[in-house]
Amino acid sequence: MTWKLEIDPGQCMASGSCAAIAPDLFVLDGEHARPLKERIDEDERALDAADVCPAVAITVRDGERVVGPRP
Repeated sequence: MTWKLEIDPGQCMASGSCAAIAPDLFVLDGEHARPLKERIDEDERALDAADVCPAVAITVRDGERVVGPRP
């Protein structure tokens, strides 16, 4: 299965927490972070990044189902 990574640029505050947790999945790009790839194999670090994002800007989807951030 693959997951889709999304970052809402309107919410992202470029804290860098996602890039620190998973530098091969996320990168800081100017004033916002962005995923290096839109689709990835399932990776717990993507969920960890979504969980710790202070702006709650990261969404991880499995098809239409949101799997991250976790409640």
